[in-house]
Order: sequence, then structure tokens, then C-alpha cells
Amino acid sequence: MRVILMQDILHTGKRGEIIDVKPGYARNYLVPQGLALEATPGNLGVFEQQRKKIELRHRQERDEAVSAASTLNGVEVEIAKRASEGETLYGSVTAAEIGEALERKGIMIDKRWIDLEGGIKTLGDHPVRIGLYADVIAEITVHVVAEE
Repeated sequence: MRVILMQDILHTGKRGEIIDVKPGYARNYLVPQGLALEATPGNLGVFEQQRKKIELRHRQERDEAVSAASTLNGVEVEIAKRASEGETLYGSVTAAEIGEALERKGIMIDKRWIDLEGGIKTLGDHPVRIGLYADVIAEITVHVVAEE
């Protein structure tokens, strides 16, 4: 099935591309989520008319993400967790806990943007990436300390 991508989708394509995908993927995910339109002649015409508005909106979103990334880069948060004597945590630090620690500093972000790359399971300093936009990534430092 041929579709027009309305947003950048990792491992699938960039906004505005016309690609072939499996019908189930298009019908069950891309189209209902507003990520793509079926590539009919009518939709192609509508998309071309709206392309400038869409590009302007995406440029503004990217600019906002870049300014947020400059604010977030270098931010440090501290999270206290129970740990064994070998400095291994009982459990792990979650994205929700990092999100709450950032909220306490006055920074509101969606916890789904936090990339833990396998989790944080030891005490110490850990770099954490936050994907704010398709190609805009901020990096913060999470200090994990032993709970008293």
C-alpha cells in the first residue's frame, strides 16, 4: 500500500515521502495515528497544498526543541535509591523517576522522551539522553545515590 508520510518515522521514512508499506501497518497504525495518508491522487493534491503550512509548523517545533535542548544540556538531577553493599540497586531507576526529578527543578518533559539505554542499575553518575525532536537530543546527568 502506498502512503504519504505526514511525520518523520524512525526506520520508515521522512515527512512528505511516498513509500510502500504493508496494508496492515498502514490501516492499523499509520493512518489512525495521523502519521500517514493513503497516496491517492486526491490526497496527493491536498498534501501539496498543505506542505508549506506543515513545514512551517515543523520548523517551529524543531526551533522550540533546540531551545529546550540548550536549557536541558548539562542539567544534573539526584535520585536516591536503595542499594546493596556492592553499589547495585534493588531495582532500577525509571524514566518516571527521572521525569519527577526534572519536575522538581521546574523542567516539564514527557517521560517517553527519556532514553535509558538498558536502564540504570548502579550507584554513580549516568548520562541520560532525552529525545526532544527527531534529530534534537539533550543530555543530562543523573546522580544515583544510596538511600539513607
